[in-house]
Amino acid sequence: MKRGSIIFLQAVIVLIGILVLFVMIQFPLTEGRAVNLDLFSIYSDPFIMYMYIASIPFFVALYQAFKLLRYIGQNKVFSLSSVKALRIIKYCAIILSISIVMAALYIRIFHNKDDDPAGFITIGILATFISVVIATAAAVFEKTLQNAVDIKSE
Repeated sequence: MKRGSIIFLQAVIVLIGILVLFVMIQFPLTEGRAVNLDLFSIYSDPFIMYMYIASIPFFVALYQAFKLLRYIGQNKVFSLSSVKALRIIKYCAIILSISIVMAALYIRIFHNKDDDPAGFITIGILATFISVVIATAAAVFEKTLQNAVDIKSE
């Protein structure tokens, strides 16, 4: 892979991380019930805190993808460190999908009867599907790369 392509993909990963972090900071301020609350009350909401904790696997997976691109740029794609990065991405995607499903279930069960949770649940289903696809792709790449590393070491 060309050096320019790797740098471009790494820049995309950094931009995704910055964009998601910006949305995570800005969203609680624009939410409907946060209009009359102070900053401490907004960010100490249990669901907002859960969102921040559940985002940790997302950022870990982004970092591992960044590292994997660095290994590709250094021609170390057939190494145990690349396999480890893919394994971590797979586990992070699984944890993230479970976290999203738990949040959607919480919203579905405990939502205010005047509110309609369909929008959040739809976004949760879509995000869970994307996480499962990423976990599956990472598992396939991990297994393929592990077989290549095993063949290379023999």
